[in-house]
Amino acid sequence: MYRISLDSIDNLFAAISAVEKLYIPADREDGQSYFTEWKEGVKLSDNLNTFRSAKGLFFPQVQDLVSFRTEGKKIEVIDTRKETEDFVVFGVRACDAASFGILDRVFLSDPVDSYYKTNRDHGTVMTLACNRPDETCFCTSFGIDPSDPAGDISCWKDKENLYLKSLTEKGEKLVYALKDLLTECDENAADTVKAEVKAVMNELPLSNLKPDDFTGEQLSVFNSEKWKELYRSCIGCGTCTFVCPTCQCYDIKDFNTGKGIERFRCWDSCMYSDFTMMASGTPRLTQLERFRQRFMHKLVYFPMNNDGVYGCVGCGRCLRKCPVSMNIVKVMKSLGGDAK
Repeated sequence: MYRISLDSIDNLFAAISAVEKLYIPADREDGQSYFTEWKEGVKLSDNLNTFRSAKGLFFPQVQDLVSFRTEGKKIEVIDTRKETEDFVVFGVRACDAASFGILDRVFLSDPVDSYYKTNRDHGTVMTLACNRPDETCFCTSFGIDPSDPAGDISCWKDKENLYLKSLTEKGEKLVYALKDLLTECDENAADTVKAEVKAVMNELPLSNLKPDDFTGEQLSVFNSEKWKELYRSCIGCGTCTFVCPTCQCYDIKDFNTGKGIERFRCWDSCMYSDFTMMASGTPRLTQLERFRQRFMHKLVYFPMNNDGVYGCVGCGRCLRKCPVSMNIVKVMKSLGGDAK
């Protein structure tokens, strides 16, 4: 394990940036933090979590897929991809780090999504343990430890120092490149920080929330009468899906530029009425059906097909951002008994 004084953290960022492009959580004028490319003058945010997760660095909200040029009956297919440069993302919380494992199960399973894989291959993840978990946090419900985040390099921060520990070959390579700035320290140097975080988590209002009632075998909850009441406040805005670090639905659009066709992939939401729209219509005609689909997928369908792994990491973004305060926690509490 290594450490560096927080007074020298900008020097650390400058050294990383000299080797690879670096993204850190930084505040914008609205007070929200976003993963932003580090340049001199960009400061690390003190916010618990970013408005959106680091998912967008691996699965962008809008992505250019391919172009087509036509000349008479001749069609030319143009691969618009370029070799992605290596990059580092610093400050990923444990919940968001766990979300990468969920996305990997989707995009790295056959057939492998080569766009996502390229970004994963080139990205190095530096996680940062939480210091001040929020009342909306419930990552421990899904077995995630916010005091000990996974990543290529795990980091902890106290009032004076940043501690770093490499966990993968990528992490070791980066730490080696930074060794002149780092001081080797005891492997237990971050234990106090870990203990403080765990103590806070145990006191949070959602600390006892468990998804145990929901398993891939409990499809009976699909027919619960409670869905009829739960969905009524939902306005179908899709905010929950766009701030969620594990949502992976997307649409593909073609645009006529006048000189050819540009094909893009963009995030989509199962909460929208035109989601999966086909010539014959849409399979979910009502907001109730769309609302139920979102939470059944997180709590039942995904674990059913992924060795019991839930499609939620308890980051709390949907709790903080939903304009009508309808979220997965309320669904879990309401339907827990029906899922048994």
